[in-house]
Amino acid sequence: MRKELSFALLMGCALSLVACKSQSNEKAAPVTQAAPVESGAPKIYVTDEVSGNLSILDSGNGNLLASIHLGKRPRGIHASPDGKTLYVALSGTPIAGPDVDESTLPPPDKSADGIGVFDVAQRKLVKIIPGGSDPENFDISQDGKQLYISNEDISAVSIIDIASGSVAKTLKIGAQPEGVKASPDGKQVYVTSEETSEIAVLDPEAGKIVATFKVGHRPRSVAFMPDGKHAYINAENDGTVVLVDTKLHKVVKTISIGKPGMVKPMAVLLSPDAKKLYVSTGRGKMVFTVDTETNKVLGSVEVGRRPWGIALSPDGKTLYSANGPSNDVSAVDVATNTVTRKFPAGEGPWGIVVLP
Repeated sequence: MRKELSFALLMGCALSLVACKSQSNEKAAPVTQAAPVESGAPKIYVTDEVSGNLSILDSGNGNLLASIHLGKRPRGIHASPDGKTLYVALSGTPIAGPDVDESTLPPPDKSADGIGVFDVAQRKLVKIIPGGSDPENFDISQDGKQLYISNEDISAVSIIDIASGSVAKTLKIGAQPEGVKASPDGKQVYVTSEETSEIAVLDPEAGKIVATFKVGHRPRSVAFMPDGKHAYINAENDGTVVLVDTKLHKVVKTISIGKPGMVKPMAVLLSPDAKKLYVSTGRGKMVFTVDTETNKVLGSVEVGRRPWGIALSPDGKTLYSANGPSNDVSAVDVATNTVTRKFPAGEGPWGIVVLP
């Protein structure tokens, strides 16, 4: 009896060990993470200069829907005329802030320069086409066939044929070009040069620079009025925005935004009806609103640290600002001029586009 009991106990222990081993060998069931909930609201696309990602935000519920790596230093971002494609300027030139000694930085990675082509429906980077050296910002032709790109490190503007993915022409202009904007009729393209404080006027059909003119210190951004007769251009170091006659290529009005050095106008953007001009101010932390009929400042709102790119919702009721060091995007109700929400947006948000 004692032997049978001992045998039974031994068999029970052996079976228990087998069962335990069998359970330990079973793979843990994978934990599936639910996809972020999407609303029917417009989507916000933000280039993150530091991380190299594109953040996609839901403007309705604030969810981060995706963060997709594009390449090095994504900055300028614009949608194709049909809204199905996003183009993003990528650059292998190291980031250098105002107080950085560029001689201490690593050499540029020219293999990283290009224009990322992003499919909006698939949420996928489908290819990278040439964009010239160190592309920073650009605009798209009305027919969606060409890109006009500022090449910062070689002081040039390039014309890119999208279909063939080739550089059709590169033209020398003033030092440190940045902002690029085509006129409403598409017949001229303004390119800002920060260091030389001038605008180069590109005739895209002729493929040549037809004029240059001074506009104030460190211009970065251009907004044409709908009739194309005038354009607003920032003058960062002057704390001003200038109004330009686009036929004469001449400054006709200077609008003080704030104290130079304290308020540094960056991006300029018109409301859908062109009655208001919105101006981001970098270190000033504010977005200002200008009445385009009187050219007087109507007010301002603090949005975050070093707001750079700004964009409007499709209905024009909400303005979004990409706040670089804050790593977020602010939503501003333009009717009340108040920040209604902030969205985390990766590392170093720079450019911003909003699509339905």
